[in-house]
Parts: sequence; C-alpha cells; structure tokens
Amino acid sequence: MKIEHIAMYVRDLEAARDFFLKYLGASSNSGYHNKTTDFRSYFLSFDGGSRLEIMTRPHLADSDNAIARMGFVHIAFSLGSKEKVNELTARLKADGYEVLSGPRTTGDGYYESCIVGIEGNQIELTV
Repeated sequence: MKIEHIAMYVRDLEAARDFFLKYLGASSNSGYHNKTTDFRSYFLSFDGGSRLEIMTRPHLADSDNAIARMGFVHIAFSLGSKEKVNELTARLKADGYEVLSGPRTTGDGYYESCIVGIEGNQIELTV
C-alpha cells in the first residue's frame, strides 16, 4: 500500500501552484474546474512519484493555522543532500519566507530545515 496523494485547500490556487513549481520542482497537470461548484484544482507531481493536489473553492472556512496544532502539520520534501537543503533554505529566506528552524541535524538524525511556505503552511526540507 502507498499514499496516492495528499490534498490541501488554498485561497490563491495559482500562487500555490507557482510556489511548488518554482521552489520544489513540481510538474503540474492543466487543472480541473467544476463549473457548477466553482471547485478548482491542480495535481502536482514530484520526483519519485509523490503527488499533491492543491484545491480551492468559494467560501473556504478559516482555521487556526498555528504551527503547533492538531492534525496534519507539515509536508516534507527530500532534496537529496545537505547542500541542497542549505541552498533552498537560503533562497526561500532571501525571497521573504520565514525559516522556523535549521538547517540542522535533529535529535532523531534528520538534516532539515522548516519554513513557513505558501499561505502559512509548514514545509520541511530534508536530505
């Protein structure tokens, strides 16, 4: 068994798509639009076969997007090397994204950094 994809709602679908294309090397399908409900989505594919569905629709409910909260907290991307983690962390920081931690080696042996990415969502960058 494998996880087929993970999905997240966003307010600005195009900005979210651009973030994952620009920084994390995603490729995107041409998108989907349900004209009845105005639901829109893109499937983003990453090296190794993982996929992320980003979605939007009118009247999304606001939620507490605190870093320490119940439920899904972050999505992690393996970049392949410490150097790539360092480089992308520096690039995101220079582009105005908040770096929460790292790059560093954690107590459980991961080399990682955590940033606040698109629309306040936590992104972990690891080897």
